[in-house]
Amino acid sequence: MKDFDHLMGEAKKRNIRVILDFVVNHTSDQHKWFVDSKSSKTSEHRDWYIWRDGKGPGQPPNNWLSTFGLSAWKFDPKTNQHYYHYFYPEQPDLNWRNPAVEKAMLDVTRFWYKRGVAGFRLDAVDTLFEDPNLTDNPVLPGTDKFGRPNMEEKYNKKLPEVHDVMRKLRSVANEYGSVLIGETWTSNVSELKDYYGAHNDELQLPMDLMMTDFKGLSADQYRKHIAAMDAAGGWPTYVITNHDIVRSYTRYADGSHNDDIAKTMAALYLTLSGTAILYYGEEIGTENNDPKSKDEVQDPIGKLGWPLERGRDGERTPMQWNDGLNAGFSKTKPWLPVPASAKTHNVASEMKDPNSVLSFYRQLVELRHKEPALLEGSYTAVDEDDPNVFSYVRRYKDEAILVVLNMSASEQKVRFDLSPLGLTAPRLSVLLTSFHKPLSGMTDALPMEPYSAFIAKITK
Repeated sequence: MKDFDHLMGEAKKRNIRVILDFVVNHTSDQHKWFVDSKSSKTSEHRDWYIWRDGKGPGQPPNNWLSTFGLSAWKFDPKTNQHYYHYFYPEQPDLNWRNPAVEKAMLDVTRFWYKRGVAGFRLDAVDTLFEDPNLTDNPVLPGTDKFGRPNMEEKYNKKLPEVHDVMRKLRSVANEYGSVLIGETWTSNVSELKDYYGAHNDELQLPMDLMMTDFKGLSADQYRKHIAAMDAAGGWPTYVITNHDIVRSYTRYADGSHNDDIAKTMAALYLTLSGTAILYYGEEIGTENNDPKSKDEVQDPIGKLGWPLERGRDGERTPMQWNDGLNAGFSKTKPWLPVPASAKTHNVASEMKDPNSVLSFYRQLVELRHKEPALLEGSYTAVDEDDPNVFSYVRRYKDEAILVVLNMSASEQKVRFDLSPLGLTAPRLSVLLTSFHKPLSGMTDALPMEPYSAFIAKITK
């Protein structure tokens, strides 16, 4: 705790706020609560977890499956019951229906708030509750990547009671003026909207993780999604990659314009309204370094599901600080190997290159802080029929900024009609571009290089 308090003190001097990751769904099987829970059917913490009898000898209580390739139940021979784990067996689920668990977890947040923490990223909020009747989940056609029957997780995920807990966590956060960010995997904007709460009394920042599932770059797909997010009315929290999915740099890469695509995506989520969450390495163009064989895999789900499931090692490699040994992360062998591209894509090298991905990110962040329209402004899409270019205007009071993103591999000539916005004879003052060549001539159309970004202030 001394080290943590030192961290908080140094962060405060630099006007940096610290947010912690809070795992609300489960604990370790080595946690003192679970050790006691497992010791006896009559232990103090027995009902802090979900224990049930099997359907019969050698059978689990129902057909629920762990998301990590196993049954969701593990048998304990000492007490002759099974305990529930949505994730690994080493991560038993807490029983949030027990008031004692709820009180203890709310008190955990109070403990950290009192030490100066500004808020939490709430991990795995969708799985806090399960059907108390343990109703079997519906079986769907086909098999998953582990070879198990596909299932609709109807009775052990996204139950309505989740929102009751979100409101209670928010109530405590409000006591300290703190923020809650949610790991909220949803299939549509309406579902995401529920996490804000009917009275904005749940999560301030539920993550929009839907874009992580987009295949390739489609101006129309992004345009429609951003329009839906804007219409929903909440403060958006955009995410394009994280520690559980293939990095955005690798996911979108075409082999010819990789850095250009990375800059275009940066311009997208750093010029939209709301909060952008950046996964480390995005700002330098870190790519996945997936294991080449099962022997190289560290992630347990990769070991279990190889080769269809390779695990998440590839997106969790060390930060690339320089082109030296282990990319400057460590003098000893790290847990995971850095990709070969670390020789060119690293902080030290990119700080010296004005055209690097990092330099573009730095300029974007600076622009975002300088221009009120990018922080507070409204969003209006323009030229909505263009299949290749996604364009929009951010407006705040008398200021307007135009953002143009070419999401295609070919040059585009873009013509604008801003008159519906009351801008009949607009003049553009360029703020930032990702172009390789100087911009020349915009008399009748804006020439956009393949996978490029153009940001300009509009003046009448």
